[in-house]
Amino acid sequence: MNAGLLLLAPDDDVAVATRALATGEVLEVPGRGTLTVRSSVPRGHKVAVADLAAGTGVRKYGSTIGRASAAIGAGEHVHVHNLVITEADEPHEFGTDRHTPTPPPGARPTFMGYPRSDGRVGTRNYIGILTSVNCSASTARMIADQFRGSVLDAYPNVDGVVALTHRSGCGLVTESEGAQVLMRTLRGYAAHPNIAGLLVLGLGCEMLQSSRIVDSADIPASTLVQRLVIQDEGGIRRTVRAGVDAITTMLEPINALRREPCDVAKLVLGLNCGGSDGYSGITANPALGVASDRLVSYGGTSVLAETPEVHGAEGLLTRRAVSEAVGRKLLARLDWWRDYTAAGGGTMDNNPSPGNKAGGLTTILEKSLGAVAKSGHAELADVVEYAEPLRTPGLIFMDTPGYDPVSVTGIVAGGANVVCFTTGRGSVFGCKPVPSIKLGTSTELYERMPEDIDINCGTIVDGTQTLDEAGDGVFEKILEVASGTRTVSEELDLGQEEFVPWQLGAVT
Repeated sequence: MNAGLLLLAPDDDVAVATRALATGEVLEVPGRGTLTVRSSVPRGHKVAVADLAAGTGVRKYGSTIGRASAAIGAGEHVHVHNLVITEADEPHEFGTDRHTPTPPPGARPTFMGYPRSDGRVGTRNYIGILTSVNCSASTARMIADQFRGSVLDAYPNVDGVVALTHRSGCGLVTESEGAQVLMRTLRGYAAHPNIAGLLVLGLGCEMLQSSRIVDSADIPASTLVQRLVIQDEGGIRRTVRAGVDAITTMLEPINALRREPCDVAKLVLGLNCGGSDGYSGITANPALGVASDRLVSYGGTSVLAETPEVHGAEGLLTRRAVSEAVGRKLLARLDWWRDYTAAGGGTMDNNPSPGNKAGGLTTILEKSLGAVAKSGHAELADVVEYAEPLRTPGLIFMDTPGYDPVSVTGIVAGGANVVCFTTGRGSVFGCKPVPSIKLGTSTELYERMPEDIDINCGTIVDGTQTLDEAGDGVFEKILEVASGTRTVSEELDLGQEEFVPWQLGAVT
């Protein structure tokens, strides 16, 4: 008998294969005795540990992840061919499972950051070129390109010049929901503590005027701000020259800024996952949850998002809500998403993706249960809309799509100054102006993509680390990166193209 199965809860109907299993293997199921594998099972996929009749609910993580669409025998592979989604019919509870994490013994952590005049702290010193409209996007990139390569070598405290471009800003109804979402996003980036210098670039005739961004955003007084309008400057070439001059004047004063010891409570941690697999809810996500709880215990802020990917697991969050009102805010956003997906001809179970399924995830219920693990066990302090400023410490839920660049763009606009991104299939995500730490779910992935993954959480299944040990390692990595240590995506200069505001509403 060889090890190869992981049972996540005592009453689960399925176990997870920790390696590829062959037909006929005899395995030990913890607390259940032996099991003969009836069909080959890829690593990370599910194996039935009991006979299941057609129509029976199937449990993993101690919760129902779907129902058997055909009779399933113990030892059989459980996946899309014999497991389908089922809607939960249990009433929601509010505030019945609240936990306030307590700090571990020892000194209170600090990190080396850049204090800003509004009391927030930057983990990076970027100069951002923020466009009001897609028409100024190419010009913004031309300006930013002048500061690539060795140009900034003389300014070691300037992390870069990033062009934050998008595909909207005109042809939209200015008071619509979509326009308000875009404005919140642009204002959030304009005021972000990782932006030490800002150039807002417009065309001149667009609906969303650049002045609206500058005049209405809560930009810290310490941020250096310039504004250019292409039509006023006399065209692209003149605007590029003026933009290069404007940014050049910012380099010396921004480079003069120095990192200082800052309290850990000044960290705002964004939680995201992409390319999830059958290990995500077992290794990287719960390890990140341990780190999230630890940050919250010190008075910091942690932000869970991706509303479609908590569908089916929202009850875990409502039970942790500080009040019924907060829990109902989450349910209201899920109701909005049901209407939104229906209007587009889809449903909330338009998930997992093909890559998720290849990694062992079968239904959105299963994926959501694993995704919520990123948030640890802290009580849910608030629910906010996309790109809304994060003003409450603790665990916050932000309403975003599950599409990674759009989701993280909203989290960063809200004020996150560091992001942790878990992946099982392998993500190459970056996120300027905020460092993105990528957590791999398995040792196999870490060894296959070593230049794209910062932390190997596969050690949990390998047995070389406990969940708490892995989570503590994630927390320490967050402090290191917040203090200036570059992530693998930063070493590859990734993150400019991943600025993708959520585009909603009519385009006129």
